[in-house]
Amino acid sequence: MTTRLVSASLRRTLRPQAIVSPAQTLFTPSPAPRLATRSPVLGLGTTNRAMSTTAQPLRPAADPADDITESYGGAANVAHLRRVARDFRTDTITMPTDAQVAYAAQASRGDDVEGEDPTTTALEERIARLAGKEAALLCLSATMCNALAVRSHLMQPPHSIIVDARAHTFKNEVGGAALFSQATSHALTPRNGLYLVREDIEERLELGNDVHIAPTRLIMLEDTLNGVVVPTEEVERIAALAGEHGILLHVDGARVWNSAAAAIERSGGVQDDAALGTALASILAPYSTASLCLSKGLGAPLGSALVGPKNVIDRARWFRKAFGGAWRQSGHVAAQADWAITHHFPRLAQTHKLARRLADELRAAGCTILAPVDTNMVFFDAAPLGLSFNKLKAALAVLDEPITLGSNRLVVHHQTSPKAVADLVETIKSLAGSVSEEEKAKVRSQKPAELGYR
Repeated sequence: MTTRLVSASLRRTLRPQAIVSPAQTLFTPSPAPRLATRSPVLGLGTTNRAMSTTAQPLRPAADPADDITESYGGAANVAHLRRVARDFRTDTITMPTDAQVAYAAQASRGDDVEGEDPTTTALEERIARLAGKEAALLCLSATMCNALAVRSHLMQPPHSIIVDARAHTFKNEVGGAALFSQATSHALTPRNGLYLVREDIEERLELGNDVHIAPTRLIMLEDTLNGVVVPTEEVERIAALAGEHGILLHVDGARVWNSAAAAIERSGGVQDDAALGTALASILAPYSTASLCLSKGLGAPLGSALVGPKNVIDRARWFRKAFGGAWRQSGHVAAQADWAITHHFPRLAQTHKLARRLADELRAAGCTILAPVDTNMVFFDAAPLGLSFNKLKAALAVLDEPITLGSNRLVVHHQTSPKAVADLVETIKSLAGSVSEEEKAKVRSQKPAELGYR
């Protein structure tokens, strides 16, 4: 039976508004599909873990635009979106759109711990299918997914992990491998400066021949790392090495969606679900498990999925409960993630184009670009212009429409305004013209900017 959740007055409130988003000058997606359309997740005719349930999708008679409007989202959220559009710190600041929030109102409201939330189960099945893996587990964050992967793979200490020294799992996850899994981490610096290769890892493997050192049981990579795509051919070489020694391979794929979008872009394909499944499954094929963050470039409010073999995911579900991360009524979170995969993934290629444009204009202005711009990140150094980062950051913060920087890492997302890109470049040019020779000499004598999480 169809349940009508939206009153006549609320339906009037939900009508699309003629408000142009800050990013609309570049991103012009199709109008949001009518919410009455059956979704891969909200169809609800899904068999879940604990029960089989059949229900009709809920059908609000409204169609909020895939943006944030004052009449639906409120003035404060509209104002915050304007700030987000000019904020280059990270892509975790993306905001759920009106259509995304309205879509979530249709979600099932069962208890996921009991296996009784079809929307959550359907999302997990969808992500597993896209990733080419047997199963998936929806979690609060990528940090939790990575911790669960390590804990589910490593059965008995002593054991150790090989990881990139710049990786989020090593630098920014509170020592989770040691805290939860009693694992030692061996952090390696890639010889090519971009990503680990087989030779980096092979010479540092601990195969249990020395009683003083915990043997290597897991290799953890990250894709993308600093916005750089790890070539699948290199991952396959590392996977072959791992297989020779019975070592497992996990990837922190917090931004692997960007890697998939870049692969589709290189092939000239259409950024749709079919192409996403092909690209994502190909990228993740060499890995035992992977975490896929939903709240960065995709723009879900929170959440990440751990994918892998069913027996590993079943074990991770137990540990998720032990970590205090089990969901109850998680359907509304799953629905917003589902919307993001369907409607925001196709925008990632446009964010990559905008990032490349930003890099080209910064380079033309005299800045040094420190890493390949494969996806949505630009690492830059304005020292050749005699500009310190602190001076640039302060100048951008006092513009009539301020621009926010966190470091020399500039992150572009689907709500980034192209005008913000233009204003950033123009501000750098203007400041460079006013720098004295003495200031230039001082800045140029300092330690060059580096890559890495800030």
